Amino acid sequence: MLWKKGRRSDNVVDARDDSGGGGGGLRFGGGKGLSLTAIILIVGIGWVTGQDPLQILGQLAGQMDQSSAPATTQQTRQAPPANDEQAEFVRSILGDTEDTWGQIFQQAGRSYQQPKLILFSGRVNSACGSATSATGPFYCPADQQVYLDMDFFREMDQRFSAAGDFAQAYVIAHEIGHHVQTLLGVSAKIQSARQQGRQMEGDGGLLVRQELQADCLAGVWANHAQKRLNWLEPGDIEEALNAANAIGDDRLQQQGQGRVVPDSFTHGSSAQRVRWFKTGFTQGQVGQCDTFAAKSL
Repeated sequence: MLWKKGRRSDNVVDARDDSGGGGGGLRFGGGKGLSLTAIILIVGIGWVTGQDPLQILGQLAGQMDQSSAPATTQQTRQAPPANDEQAEFVRSILGDTEDTWGQIFQQAGRSYQQPKLILFSGRVNSACGSATSATGPFYCPADQQVYLDMDFFREMDQRFSAAGDFAQAYVIAHEIGHHVQTLLGVSAKIQSARQQGRQMEGDGGLLVRQELQADCLAGVWANHAQKRLNWLEPGDIEEALNAANAIGDDRLQQQGQGRVVPDSFTHGSSAQRVRWFKTGFTQGQVGQCDTFAAKSL
């Protein structure tokens, strides 16, 4: 991927020094750490409920660290250093999502509000609560910001065998897809449905449809970006498709617990994630991403 063609965004914020310099790991024994017995119990609960035990542990660690994790206040935030090539890559991808979605929204007679992307290390506080690296990249609709620990890219390579710069770009574009959903009112409807007690998880559930739509919107971005910059190289699309395939619920559950539990799906199967990214990339139109109306995902 010829990512250096992209315009650098000014909305990438470097909070890595604020977030503990790579802390956030689980502690055994005293203090605020989890005891070994508690960890074993949580892993057992994950097996029974079909949830990823690592995700549960990561979320609990983030909640316990909330009081000790420094808040990434505006005063302590700064732009990444100019010699940080990985941060430059993030700035390039984010900059192009701004250009793409700005143009799409303008054509629809609307204004695109650019989100901030916060680089953190180990753990971070957001308006959605505290999170650790184990949570993975995430978008917080409460503050309309994307949070990314770039160590996740190394995990993609080592744990998921999903290497490549365009695979990483897909991850960022997916989170920006959630921001687009917020601006379009999709996220508010999902939250309203949650408050009404509607079923959220499960194959075909609202959470899965929301995530698959974000995959499709990432594909829409990739379509427009390629037409404008012609920056994709042979194998780049395959990198994104491989990443989508690697982080499907069915594949992650099979790897983590040895079985697949569709009733606990939150992001969609590997095949579904690949399909909807391809739909967005092939069609290049937001209207083709209505996963909520689709009878078959």
